[in-house]
Amino acid sequence: MPILNTFQRRMLLNYILGSFIAVFGVGSIFIFHTLTLSTQEITALLIVMALSVFCMLTCEFIVFQKHIRPIKTIVQTSSPTITELEKGYIRAHRFPILTVKRILLPHLFGLSVPASSLTTFLIYFNIVQLPYYYILLAWAGAALIAVMHALIEFFLTYQTVKPLISHITARTKKLYGSHFSIDESYFLSIRKKLLVTSVFTAVFPIVLFILASQIRLAENQTDILQNYWNWASMILIVILAISLSGALLVYKNIEEPINALRDGLNQVRNGDFEHMENTYSDEFSQLVQGFNHMVSGIQDRDQRNEQLLESFFTVFAATLDARDPYTAGHSQRVADYSVMIAQKADFSSEMVDLLRKSALLHDIGKIGIRDDVLLKDGKLDEYEFEQIKQHPVIGANILEQVNLPQDLQPLLPGVKYHHERYDGKGYPEGLSGDNIPLFGRIMAVADAYDAMTSDRPYRTGMSSEKALQIIEEGKGTQWDPYFAEVFLEVMGKKERIPV
Repeated sequence: MPILNTFQRRMLLNYILGSFIAVFGVGSIFIFHTLTLSTQEITALLIVMALSVFCMLTCEFIVFQKHIRPIKTIVQTSSPTITELEKGYIRAHRFPILTVKRILLPHLFGLSVPASSLTTFLIYFNIVQLPYYYILLAWAGAALIAVMHALIEFFLTYQTVKPLISHITARTKKLYGSHFSIDESYFLSIRKKLLVTSVFTAVFPIVLFILASQIRLAENQTDILQNYWNWASMILIVILAISLSGALLVYKNIEEPINALRDGLNQVRNGDFEHMENTYSDEFSQLVQGFNHMVSGIQDRDQRNEQLLESFFTVFAATLDARDPYTAGHSQRVADYSVMIAQKADFSSEMVDLLRKSALLHDIGKIGIRDDVLLKDGKLDEYEFEQIKQHPVIGANILEQVNLPQDLQPLLPGVKYHHERYDGKGYPEGLSGDNIPLFGRIMAVADAYDAMTSDRPYRTGMSSEKALQIIEEGKGTQWDPYFAEVFLEVMGKKERIPV
């Protein structure tokens, strides 16, 4: 409730300030210092104004209560629904616009309709000696003053509503852990605000002066009145053109850096962290500097995260190497061979990097295999071999528990399926052909070659030529024929990676 009371109190002060400047300041001067009135006429018009103000305040109060109702609902309710909070949030953002509508409709018509009606009555009964067309001029003056009042209250309300929006945002986050974003359809662009304010500020005093001069000249019955409106219209058109051109020039100067900042933020959202060129020599220069500082911070953070991630893969591979000294370096070599195949096959740099990381971790599941099986000197029996065959599944389960981010999820298939055979006789699921994930088919070739050419406790590694001959013979049965052929082409031009 305190936030609502504060808001309503500030809105009342804004209304009093705007009314004092526009209605009782400019309006009263316009009426009583332009017209030549008797004491009786002034008294009668003051009574008319008082009655009209009462009607105006009544109409405005009813409309204001309607406008503030969604905000009252969430403030006065202990646990408002998410829908009620969203309605209140949107209404708070719309309040400056609604304030303008309140001034231009119930405020203007609530005052002008009874005032013009009562004044017509007074003129008819000769209580006030004024021409009837003065009522039309009064309507024009009232509309001008109402627009001025609306502009004043718009900018005052724009500042007043900010604490209320912050309160609704904080309460939504506390109750539901979420936040709202305002739709662009509710925006009032800087362009509109700047154009309306600039044009009205330039034109308002001139039009008011023209109206006052019209009344003054009419009262003095001068000969100038006949050509007065031609002159006044020309002056008004020139002033309107100048103010509109100036406002557009200023807006263009503001719009360009705003659009540049918006484009920069969109690039950041899409993962493109490029600095903006700072060509500004006003306050926007500081905004661009802040943007570039933010981008540098994101780049530094991403670089540190990438280094940590690389360390994560290296530590995993080193952990396995430390446990089984006979396969030390195997993961790194398989990663290198896999990268050779991918680069020869024209994979994108992002895909090559993912493949390399997957290959570094391809045997991580062996951590879950007992030492007496993993480190056995002799040949494995059938039971022990079945245990070894579980390491791809164990490795995939380990990585799933790490909760890898979405962009690293492609690592899992390579870890899980690098022992599948192209003919469907591999493990753990017996997949065949293109049903085997891409990384699994590539790593199967690289893993087999390094396994054949590396020493084991129970055998000596074979020569590179013999291993390549076996891969040649196994194309289409054990290995994907395309990637096996790519590997053979690569190895025909490069030396074997040293163990």
